[in-house]
Amino acid sequence: MANEINVKASLENLQEVIAFVDGFVEELGASMKAQMQIDVAVEEIFVNIASYAYAPDTGDAVISVETDTEKKQVLITFKDSGVPYNPLEKEDPDVTLSADERGIGGLGIFMVKKSMDDMRYERKDGCNVLTIVKGV
Repeated sequence: MANEINVKASLENLQEVIAFVDGFVEELGASMKAQMQIDVAVEEIFVNIASYAYAPDTGDAVISVETDTEKKQVLITFKDSGVPYNPLEKEDPDVTLSADERGIGGLGIFMVKKSMDDMRYERKDGCNVLTIVKGV
């Protein structure tokens, strides 16, 4: 099975991307909790790429999956050639404030950071490259 998928960065491709990732996650025998956390993270990151990376136009997103059966972990990498954006530089929202007091945005990436074991970003060859790692 190919470990990479190249799709238009648009919301209509979200289910295809999640199904692609789930194939690898299920193969590793992930717990239901880990799979749900991975699905939420994949959705959050892909929706951000689809919504902001190329706005108002569209472009491609490449999602690749690597599995490590010994460590029982999955590495998922999202790559786009949209505007440079490092989500790790965004300050975490103050979750002690009410939703009304907190600014809009940032909560999804915060949830991804908290639920994944590792998250890294680099700008490479004109592309945003974001990798998430989760033990299953």
